[in-house]
Amino acid sequence: MAIEYVGLNNIEGPLVVLEGVQNASYDEMVSITLTGGEKRTGRITAISGDKAVIQVFEGTSGLSLTNTKTKLLGKPMELALSIEMLGRTMDGVGRPIDGLGDYCADETRDVNGQPINPVARVYPNNFIQTGISSIDCLSTLIRGQKLPIFSGDGMPHDALAVQIARQAKIVDAGDENAENFAIVFAAMGVKHDVANFFRKSFEESGVLQKVVMFLNLSNDPVVERIITPRCALTAAEYLAFRHNMHVLVILTDMTSYAEALREISSSKGEIPSRKGFPGYLYSDLASLYERAGIVKDASGSVTQVPILTMPNDDITHPVPDLTGYITEGQIVLDRNLSLKGVYPPVAVLPSLSRLMKDGIGEGFTREDHPALSNQLFAAYSKVEDARSLASVIGEDELSDIDKKYMEFGKAFEERFLMQGKNDNRSIETTLNLGWELLRMLPKAELDRVSDEILDKYYNVEQD
Repeated sequence: MAIEYVGLNNIEGPLVVLEGVQNASYDEMVSITLTGGEKRTGRITAISGDKAVIQVFEGTSGLSLTNTKTKLLGKPMELALSIEMLGRTMDGVGRPIDGLGDYCADETRDVNGQPINPVARVYPNNFIQTGISSIDCLSTLIRGQKLPIFSGDGMPHDALAVQIARQAKIVDAGDENAENFAIVFAAMGVKHDVANFFRKSFEESGVLQKVVMFLNLSNDPVVERIITPRCALTAAEYLAFRHNMHVLVILTDMTSYAEALREISSSKGEIPSRKGFPGYLYSDLASLYERAGIVKDASGSVTQVPILTMPNDDITHPVPDLTGYITEGQIVLDRNLSLKGVYPPVAVLPSLSRLMKDGIGEGFTREDHPALSNQLFAAYSKVEDARSLASVIGEDELSDIDKKYMEFGKAFEERFLMQGKNDNRSIETTLNLGWELLRMLPKAELDRVSDEILDKYYNVEQD
């Protein structure tokens, strides 16, 4: 029999303290009834003796210390799940907000997820084509990987997120399940115009029916922001392992999530760590990122592309720093490229995908992909060296080969990195374009490619 507690001991920000609690559990959900009969939802975030600290999702305004009624529900927060979620838009805690009413749930699951047995994990090695050359060729996304995008304020990461969601697909002739592909898109702390941009983009492109959207707006309760990525990942796991779908999860913006975590931690009086973030930020982020992967004997998979904005473009900030430790690489957006008008402004040199070596090449993309990727990377690094030298002695004083690298760098940025927001390039188109650019350099400079590959793909007549 559930016990209803009357009155609160303390109210502070989004938190309330309840005394005299019996048999309470961490993360247990509670129902809060205001004096006028309005009901709100909360979650226990800390327990000390008979005291429980409760996060109130809808905020604490209007709560009374004497008349508020609180009932412990005896279960963690759960999300109602159904295949009918595809094509629907939910708020940050999984309630439909698209005006189409509720959907019929097949089951409910704890949003905190279930741990995956490491022995049951399968090593990711299948290519996901995003249609974006700088990613597909140089920082390849692999099915089951977690590959974040490091951006900054004012850069076009929202447009990039939409383009990836619209264009991403499995390119694997041996995978019978390749067409069974879905997107789970979670936005945290976004403004109304950004949320409308996401909705409108998916509707106009015709991909909305394979997308599940979770939108936490900037004026929504900060507590809800903590739940949003967990709801999204729970939906992704359900679609992947119950309905055998390949699911790409896009989470934006993880910096907003971390700042919400910091705000709640501060409200609870916890000892802060670097830049005021809680000391458990690493393990909290890991609890989200590690929910990506492929499980043995399961046809589906979960791939993650978290997007985070780096305050002051500082890659050593705690959020990108810790994210880099947990995930398998990163795609970094460059402000200087963005100011030049290059879209997407992917910084080639600091970007990497640690799993791409096992998902590209013969049998996956094309035999020349690994060598071409290495050569483009090496050539572009020499472009940066030539530009640094030119800034000191002037471009006219450069050697002939340095001038060729300068020309290559300009063409690489204008033709390879830059592409339209609706330009969906196949991997073959991307690789052919890479070779076309390398032909601007003397064959002797291409020292990262075997003679066999050079003979097959380099235009010898242009030596």
